Amino acid sequence: MTRDLVIVGGGTAGWMAAAAFARFLERGWRIRLVESEEIGTVGVGEATIPPIRLFNASLGLDEDSFLRACQGTFKLGIEFVGWRGDGHRYIHAFGPLGRDLGLAPFHHYWLRARAEGRAAPLERYSLNAAAALQDRFGRGAPPGSALPEHPYAFHFDASLYAAHLRRYAEARGVERTEGRVADVRLRGGDGFVEAVRLDDGREVAGELFIDCSGFRGLLIEQALSAGYEDWSRWLPCDRALAVPCAHGGGFTPYTRATARAAGWQWRIPLQHRIGNGYVYCSRFTSDDEAAATLLAGLDGEALAEPRSLRFTTGRRRQFWKRNVVAMGLASGFLEPLESTSIHLVQSAIARLLTLLPGREGVRGAEVEEYNRRTAFEYERVRDFLILHYKATARDEPLWRECAAMAVPESLAERMALFRAGGRVFRQEDELFTEAGWVQVMLGQAVDPQGWHPLADQLSDDDLAAFLESVERLVAHRAAAFPDHRAFVESHCRAG
Repeated sequence: MTRDLVIVGGGTAGWMAAAAFARFLERGWRIRLVESEEIGTVGVGEATIPPIRLFNASLGLDEDSFLRACQGTFKLGIEFVGWRGDGHRYIHAFGPLGRDLGLAPFHHYWLRARAEGRAAPLERYSLNAAAALQDRFGRGAPPGSALPEHPYAFHFDASLYAAHLRRYAEARGVERTEGRVADVRLRGGDGFVEAVRLDDGREVAGELFIDCSGFRGLLIEQALSAGYEDWSRWLPCDRALAVPCAHGGGFTPYTRATARAAGWQWRIPLQHRIGNGYVYCSRFTSDDEAAATLLAGLDGEALAEPRSLRFTTGRRRQFWKRNVVAMGLASGFLEPLESTSIHLVQSAIARLLTLLPGREGVRGAEVEEYNRRTAFEYERVRDFLILHYKATARDEPLWRECAAMAVPESLAERMALFRAGGRVFRQEDELFTEAGWVQVMLGQAVDPQGWHPLADQLSDDDLAAFLESVERLVAHRAAAFPDHRAFVESHCRAG
């Protein structure tokens, strides 16, 4: 017997889900996607993090072909400019910091050397950071290298990525239905969704529904009232403007996030343009002022009028309710400060495949586990974003308010532990690594009062030799990478 899985909404989230389910649910399932061309998509999630490579590989996508189709470039990390005040910058690079020695992570040795005035800047011990700041990129690790293969991600046009995945999904049997959802029919007794009714009267029935309808949450909220947990008391920005511009600056293999008086501005270099946006708090600037700030900070000529977006940062109280699972913006919104939007879709898909209901139907234990794991992921990403706002020295009203705010206990405990002795621990399967937390903590001036005592076991000479060897190895490897633009031109240049 065929089981019907219905995806409501297209865009990046909808077509990612359709492609993945078409790939892994090859027998016994019919996959249908309902979307309306009259309804636009947000389409600002153009920067990603390394797990996107696993998603693409699981679909069997060729990396260079995908990048050509999506006007993509490579990404080694995110540069933060002005978050401690104008003129200051640091990079949150993917991958490890230096090389761990014994039982103590590398950064403890670096902290000791810094206290003694004998450490180079932290980015010189990260291959991704060193390569990124030279606008270099390469794949793989040379034979015999003491450094592992470095992780990387992509910048791409989200609308082109959705179109690429649509072709993939439809070639594997996904049925697309054009139409606007006018009503949702619920089953008597248990309130499960039976079908969505389109504005022309047609109905699309299903056993399991994926809500990718964006902020509207047509199924999860409008039909099932899952509820929403508002996090704007910690993440106060509530609006964004997005605009593409012509290339005029460097072809950087990293995203840039620049702090502004009322929020922050992103810069994402693609092959054919640069994606830009200003995420801001409407209590501290007007829309016109925000647009002027955004347009004044572009590398080249604006290619369109700024497009506006309003949001409330937070998450659904229930991501999976009855037979509806929310993904993408229907499940919540965390601003794209650390490029997590597309990843949260990816992890939702993987989690649902792990907990996919059997023929006996949806069971409460599976729903509860899905919601627990998803809530944990959202909360840990939330904490990482709050860190950027809380640990700041900027002297404007927004930033003074953020510096004074009380943060979630989970983040307060992590910051206190790091301040005490530079320790940070990754919990369960949370997204960000210890190295990521270390770079942002130090970048935002959350400075430890000490370091692990094992770092004191090296003599002064041995410590200096160890750090010098890591720095030299990183510099040598980074210098061997080609120019980022040249690499794109030779491997994946779009036609």
